[in-house]
Amino acid sequence: MPPIHVLIKPSSGNCNLRCEYCFYYDTMAKREQPSYGFMTEQTLEAVIREVLAFAEGECTIAYQGGEPTLRGLDFFKKSIELQKKHNVNKVRINNALQTNGYSIDREWAEFFTEHKFLIGVSIDGVPKVHDRYRKNAKGEGSFHQVIKTVDLFRSTGVEFNILSVVNGKSARQIERNYQFFKKNGLDYLQFIACLDPLGEEPGKREYSLTPEAYGHFLISLFDLWYEDLKRGEQPYIRQFENYIAMLLGHAPESCDMRGVCGNQYVVEADGSVYPCDFYVLDDKRLGNFNDNTVVEIDEARKKIRFVEESMEHSETCRQCRYYALCRGGCRRNRQPQEPHEQYFCESFRMFFDACLPRMLEIADRIKQGSRGQNE
Repeated sequence: MPPIHVLIKPSSGNCNLRCEYCFYYDTMAKREQPSYGFMTEQTLEAVIREVLAFAEGECTIAYQGGEPTLRGLDFFKKSIELQKKHNVNKVRINNALQTNGYSIDREWAEFFTEHKFLIGVSIDGVPKVHDRYRKNAKGEGSFHQVIKTVDLFRSTGVEFNILSVVNGKSARQIERNYQFFKKNGLDYLQFIACLDPLGEEPGKREYSLTPEAYGHFLISLFDLWYEDLKRGEQPYIRQFENYIAMLLGHAPESCDMRGVCGNQYVVEADGSVYPCDFYVLDDKRLGNFNDNTVVEIDEARKKIRFVEESMEHSETCRQCRYYALCRGGCRRNRQPQEPHEQYFCESFRMFFDACLPRMLEIADRIKQGSRGQNE
């Protein structure tokens, strides 16, 4: 019984924003039943009971959407109650939640603090950049409301980090956005490449992120981060920290950086389970926690060869001098016409050409420091 990570969608794809590039709206449109409404407490209990019976050591329960807070605070209070009730193996439970930060009040913030939730808040950058695609149902920008939430989190002691979607427009504004994050003390950052709709030729939408634009973005971001690193003032940027950890012999945290899918359990509001948040599709359904055990769901994953298919990288990819770090990237970005070719391949070549020497330098300094401490 290993540690287990489950991602629950208590509000399905329902959301109080209308982000133009939202990959989950696209996913929902490709299903026979687009939305599964709101998760019942009975289904929540079935999910928690099953995963805690399976887990050993620790269990991470993450809530995402759509916007998970639309399900209401009482649902999350019930989740804590059920975790205590069903933690038969006495594992450590980590709770996390990803929010757009649009409708959070003090009661929510105090709850997150009390129960040690790690919160991800979506901010794409300065007001003009953020509001371009992150609007409410009336077409109004959401930036100022989200910043109020950030201030509230600070005043109540909520542990949070920032998730920023890199789109074709925001990629060009990285220096401005980086200085904004730095000025506002937002020091824990994760940048996610924007996705085009599944099955559609990438690069055709206004918000599309092209390989060239993403390559320039990564280089510019690293340049800024590296200069701050030399002053001891760098923010935590997950991607760069992981690359350096890999150079030191450690495994990366996320499946997209491993180049191989993991055993994920993404749970829609009706209890149905899928192998990845990017593939909550009818043909990828693995079962339902109302009816199936973790073991049965894992067997269904093997039958559709979801993990096994992610291991298939082209010979061109494997022969690349950067394969050990890139590892083929996320399968969601591998092109259907060339199943094993990464759409952002050129981005990573650009990035590693420009930045790998400095990453090796950083890794070497860490090694030297470790040796010095051990002498």
